[in-house]
Amino acid sequence: MRSNIENLLITCITEHKENVYRLAYSYVKNAEDALDIIQESIQKAFESLDKLKNPASMKSWFYRIVVNTSLDFLRKQKRIQVADEETLEFYGQASDDVYQNIDLEIAMDDLPPIYRSVIVLRYFEDLKIDEIAKVLNENLSTIKTRLYQGLRMLRVKMDDEMMQEVQ
Repeated sequence: MRSNIENLLITCITEHKENVYRLAYSYVKNAEDALDIIQESIQKAFESLDKLKNPASMKSWFYRIVVNTSLDFLRKQKRIQVADEETLEFYGQASDDVYQNIDLEIAMDDLPPIYRSVIVLRYFEDLKIDEIAKVLNENLSTIKTRLYQGLRMLRVKMDDEMMQEVQ
């Protein structure tokens, strides 16, 4: 019989499965690798469930596991990114609107991971700044600083790319 805390974890995973997949995919840019990361994260979560101090923070705790597992994967792969067929097809059928998304994706990939993580969690996963602080295990002011610095770097990168397109 499952404990209440295991049931909470299962509910958390089930309710946030799309968001967790997107989060992992935002790091590795490959569907199979993202699924492997999710599987490994679920395993880690169940193995370390006894370390969770506050069941109310289950979501941010699990997101932290996914982020750390993704970063570990990238370190092991030394940032080699293999595009899957779905990604290649998506870029192959690009329209004007998609080009801007590609520019944003390229600019995001160029950001150092500490800034990219904060931006992805804030704007793509719609987490609040205090939730991001819990996920990344950082204090609130550090997260705010990284968010603003990351956005500034992103804006400079996007402006540079737009200027190059105009020339």
